[in-house]
Amino acid sequence: MHDRVSQETSEHSVKCKLLSAVFYAGSSFLITVVNKTVLTTYRFPSVLFLGVGQMITTLVILYAAKMTKTIHFPDFNRNVILKIFPLPLLNVGSHITGLASTKKLSLPMFTVLRKFTIVMTMILEIFILRKRFPKHLVCSVVVIILGAIVAASSDLAFDIGGYTFILLNDAFTAANGVYTKKSLGTEAVAFEDWVKVTFIFCFLVSCFMGFVLTYSIVLCSYYNSALTTTVVGAVKNVAVAYIGIFVSGDYYFSWTNFLGLSICMSGGLTYSFLTFNTKSSETNAEVQDKIHIEDGSKGRY
Repeated sequence: MHDRVSQETSEHSVKCKLLSAVFYAGSSFLITVVNKTVLTTYRFPSVLFLGVGQMITTLVILYAAKMTKTIHFPDFNRNVILKIFPLPLLNVGSHITGLASTKKLSLPMFTVLRKFTIVMTMILEIFILRKRFPKHLVCSVVVIILGAIVAASSDLAFDIGGYTFILLNDAFTAANGVYTKKSLGTEAVAFEDWVKVTFIFCFLVSCFMGFVLTYSIVLCSYYNSALTTTVVGAVKNVAVAYIGIFVSGDYYFSWTNFLGLSICMSGGLTYSFLTFNTKSSETNAEVQDKIHIEDGSKGRY
């Protein structure tokens, strides 16, 4: 009876892990496509307006859930802000620059240049956290950089503003992650497509998906590990890059650019695989050591 309960619990746990990972990948993919539709297809002029809309929607949903006692979290306190500062500024900076770069770049180039977050995070961890990385991980990052450079060198839709925003977004994201480890515009109101039902639907979906994405990341990290969440995000990025070639409408194909995209994607997947494999090996080694210690303790008695 006990074995059957344990087996059912294990199966339920695996199911939760899988569903939470799929939920995160789907949410991340959908919000990228929806944001691209709102900002590029409809040419919505205000990135700030959309970002604030996503933030307000998240706050409304959270406090509505708290009032219905669905979830519980502490009331607003100024001391909380002081404790986590400057994480809120980094988060806002990452949010706004991410939306701005989504508007100006094609989905494939957006995905490729987002890979520089890995490079920046690695550099910050080396100098701030004094962390060291194995050579095979460094080599995979070099492949990512090489692919991004090749793709960018033949980007027929090159936009200096878009490149600036995406690199700032990478910096904000990397700083936010490392720091955590260490411790409306008038033109938006006057936008002419507010009368279109399809645009309003996309705008509201984008606002709602801001909350869904945050929730899916927390859920995936809860049932899995942060590393698994990163791997899922990397796999999702491959889908976004290649599907974006056909659906984004603002990607100009060239063989050199496509080769750079493919090199960068392969480097990202290799990095994720090596990181995941290294972590799994360390976990298995710890489990084996624990078993040997327990067996040795039992032998004494």
